[in-house]
Amino acid sequence: MSTIASTVLLASSDCSATNSHAGTNCGFEAPSVTDFNLKAIFHIGSIGFYKPELLALISAGLVVWFFWAAFSKPKLVPRGIQNLGEMGYLFIRDQIARPMIGKTGDRFVPFLLGLFFFIWVMNLMEIIPVAQVPVTAFIAFPASLMLMVYITYWYQAIKNQGFFGFLKNVVPTGVPWPVLIILVPVEWLRVLVIQPFTLMVRLFANMFAGHLLLATFTIATWYLASATFSLIFAAGSAVMVVVLTAFEMLIQALQAYIFTMLTAQYVGEGVQAAH
Repeated sequence: MSTIASTVLLASSDCSATNSHAGTNCGFEAPSVTDFNLKAIFHIGSIGFYKPELLALISAGLVVWFFWAAFSKPKLVPRGIQNLGEMGYLFIRDQIARPMIGKTGDRFVPFLLGLFFFIWVMNLMEIIPVAQVPVTAFIAFPASLMLMVYITYWYQAIKNQGFFGFLKNVVPTGVPWPVLIILVPVEWLRVLVIQPFTLMVRLFANMFAGHLLLATFTIATWYLASATFSLIFAAGSAVMVVVLTAFEMLIQALQAYIFTMLTAQYVGEGVQAAH
């Protein structure tokens, strides 16, 4: 989106100039996956630093700053930012950790809390001026988060059940042995491949597709406002930008919640047998 955002005004102004003349070939060019091939903002030696990486660092810094400001000097009666921090903590504890993990869920609340807010802030970068790109629309970031979750998941599973004990416990008990011939590889495939893949792709695909859709209507608004087209259509496209932005804000929070909830579910399976 950084390349999209930087070229929208140039493209629209060029089209406005050429569209005023008959026979122009200036047409609408929708954003595509090539717009995610970003150039390095700066280099330190041979290492290039790209916009998503910097936004991820900023997101992490914002999350750390928020909870440091909220709980570095806690008061008996919470006020201001401490009150917001406690609301976030209680939400993760009562709505995710305890229902998904059980009695031992409280010790995982800090991990789940940081995960939720980190993903949420990275998603919110899509609608922040200048940033204008969701970090999780680049698959390396959901993949990194998935690996972190699965290291935690498997560590808890092996620690509490043993490696082979965990593989045994993921298979439902009381199933006729002929069914186990099919069920055992399916359950192992679910744990080893399907769960981590869907955890990663769900977050990436939702943010990637939403970003392209929002970018399409943003560029279309400028294009339709050129001299050749009616401002009525441009206004309709602009309304869609507002609607999609509001929808994206919902999706951004929802995807952070789903990722964190599934993480808690997997950790719960590692802590104790699922069946």
